[in-house]
Amino acid sequence: MQTLICLSSNRSEPKRPAGRLATALLVFSLSPLFVFTQVATAQQGASSDELSQLRQQIRAIEARIDAIEKQSQVPDQGGPSADLSASGTAAAVPVQALVPSQDNLAPPLLNPKPAKPDPFAFADWTWLTGNPRTKEAAFDSKFFTPEIRADVDYVVDFNHPKDDTIGGSSEVFRSSEVQLTQLGVGGDFHFDNVRARLMTQFGLYSQTQPRNDASPARGQWNLDGAYRYLSEAYGGYHFSVLHGINVDAGIFMSYIGLFSYYNFDNWAYQPSYVSSNTPWFFNGVRAQIFVTDKLKIEPWFINGWQSYGRFNSRPGLGGQILWRPNGSISIVSNNYGVGADTLGVPNRTRLHTDNSIQVKYYERPDHFIDRMAFTLTGDAGCETGGGVKCLGNGRTGLKQSFLGFMAYNRFWFKKDLYAFTLGGGKINNPGRYLVLLPPINGATAASGTPYFTQNPGDPYKAWDTSATFDYMPSQYITFRYEYNYRAANVPYFSGRGGITPPGGNAGAPGAQVTGFTPDLRKDESRINFAMLVKF
Repeated sequence: MQTLICLSSNRSEPKRPAGRLATALLVFSLSPLFVFTQVATAQQGASSDELSQLRQQIRAIEARIDAIEKQSQVPDQGGPSADLSASGTAAAVPVQALVPSQDNLAPPLLNPKPAKPDPFAFADWTWLTGNPRTKEAAFDSKFFTPEIRADVDYVVDFNHPKDDTIGGSSEVFRSSEVQLTQLGVGGDFHFDNVRARLMTQFGLYSQTQPRNDASPARGQWNLDGAYRYLSEAYGGYHFSVLHGINVDAGIFMSYIGLFSYYNFDNWAYQPSYVSSNTPWFFNGVRAQIFVTDKLKIEPWFINGWQSYGRFNSRPGLGGQILWRPNGSISIVSNNYGVGADTLGVPNRTRLHTDNSIQVKYYERPDHFIDRMAFTLTGDAGCETGGGVKCLGNGRTGLKQSFLGFMAYNRFWFKKDLYAFTLGGGKINNPGRYLVLLPPINGATAASGTPYFTQNPGDPYKAWDTSATFDYMPSQYITFRYEYNYRAANVPYFSGRGGITPPGGNAGAPGAQVTGFTPDLRKDESRINFAMLVKF
């Protein structure tokens, strides 16, 4: 290679003009194999004869360049096919042939139609309660996106029930024990517009959620046993219409009450009554219609109000409208109606509306307090027929209604490493048709209990408040510390004596036991330590 450099540097010929240099480069580009072969020979240590031959070949190339330059001085005759070979030994190649013509290229798209943006993809929604804060899946593929959840807690109830049983909650169930609330394994399947989702539930959820559904008491096949280990299980199809339409059938989340069924997704572990006492799941068919990338309309055809089957002979209808006008506001309205959801009372109809707004009102990523947001939820509903009515007490029936609200405010610190949430709410539910039945002597929604009645007109008013501190060292884990205070106008919460008869449950579930009186109090205070994982 050093010899080649000497040959090049010892030339005494005058510098060639830019045009000549361009021509030389063109010739070399037509003979790459020749040049690289000679360089390789020189690198390997060429003999004097080989070097002499190499000099002769270079001189021949220079002679060809001189001939081409002389030919280029001839006036243009208007033809595009000037011969690049002075000797005529090379084929005549038009200069334009070295540049791809439009005929050889794929035709350009004229005014291509822009692709429609994905629904709600215009902003980051991990700040919302009821929405997971993970920004990317730990693993993904064309066919399957796995998901794993673990929810483990340790609760200290300051009423110190001797049976360690906490009642009146759909999230917290045992006191002074380490308990696995939920272990979920599953994920999303997606291929060729076909979709499916599976999420299992092992742990306390597999026992506590089915017991709140009275519909399995009607008919055969033990529905609460068939479904108890499933929190979500559905299949569906995606239609490329508007901004997308998904049609799914199976068990899916209800969304009523704003908070997610999964505590990892929420700002607080124990949500207020509006969320805790309304459905977590539906069994039926839904259609998610994304009208724009900011608006979703979702109708439901379902068996009933959080039920595996129908309570009577009438299914339920409902739906959601979700609107997110920008990255700081989310407005949702969930509505339910038509269903007859009181077991054994076929002519009693339930109506319910649930409406929430979430607002992120502060965002300063470089500040110690980097984000602040609040939520406000209002619910109203009633039952009518079968001896009850929506408004007032009278000869045609007793008032059976639901009215409640909840509000939360959250602060994020130090680039979302920490967060602090204050919140609470209140409900009024005469008739108690949405109040969670305390599991006194193993009572379920189907069995009822004489110790806490749910008769038309029975009063129930309650309120609560909470303070939650989160430590989030990774997007996949949350360490949560929470204080809750809850109160009601009637004895409802587990007291020191507990709600289990001496020696354990006796007789049929919920049956009255001679000599036993459950210890129910009007309020309770708790501290919750939880570890929440989601991949």
